[in-house]
Amino acid sequence: MSKKTCLNCNRTDAQIPLIALIFKGEANYICPQCLPVLIHKTQNLLEKLPGMEIAPPADE
Repeated sequence: MSKKTCLNCNRTDAQIPLIALIFKGEANYICPQCLPVLIHKTQNLLEKLPGMEIAPPADE
């Protein structure tokens, strides 16, 4: 069984808790410390999540 790893920092579930993230039917994982990257710097993860596009900001 392969270890699950954070898609940003590559730490495993043996090192840090991971949060499951499903994108285009595939399971990925991110750790709580890297979650702000997913939320605020999505462009940093574009290579790691093929097919992901940056959505324009929502109207306030």
